[in-house]
Amino acid sequence: MTTQDTAQRSNLRSLRLNQITHEPHSKLDALVKAHSPFETQANFARFVVAQYLFQSELVSLYNDAELTAIVPDLPARCRADEAKADLADLETEVPDPVAGALHNPSRARALGWIFVSEGSKLGAAFLIKRAVSLGLSDTFGARHLGEPAGGRAEGWKRFIKTLDGLQFSAEEEAEVEQGAIDAFNRFTVLLEQAYTTEAA
Repeated sequence: MTTQDTAQRSNLRSLRLNQITHEPHSKLDALVKAHSPFETQANFARFVVAQYLFQSELVSLYNDAELTAIVPDLPARCRADEAKADLADLETEVPDPVAGALHNPSRARALGWIFVSEGSKLGAAFLIKRAVSLGLSDTFGARHLGEPAGGRAEGWKRFIKTLDGLQFSAEEEAEVEQGAIDAFNRFTVLLEQAYTTEAA
């Protein structure tokens, strides 16, 4: 690999987004583990509540015409319906929306949120293996963790190639970065909410 290739790789937007979200991502991972979602089905159901809340807040982005023009299969990538079906499987009520949802973001900021949502599908490959021990699968209770059509890695590579190829202004670069950070922070809030309301 030449020095030029190395410089080009280090400038890739997706790699930079991974770097700047390392801290909120690590914080979220630790929080998930602290709530032991794979200990019991009841614990896992609260995790699905958080997943549903997060995915339902992104439905409008996944179906946005401007974003779909950039990522044509974007609507099919949304997992809100799968998470809702999982809640039904787990005999858990669909939660009410939580105040503070993303509203009408810029294109760049929206792509930062979708970057986080799409990236979580890679981690879902490990999570669904643990869900199996609870008697769940990609057709019952853990649908939202199932492998997307065409495969996890392939879908991620296509999304990243598109994201890295977009021409952004300095302002848009800042927005996509802030969007990714905000997405991790929002899921953290929703996860806390889901487990706090467990006894309600």
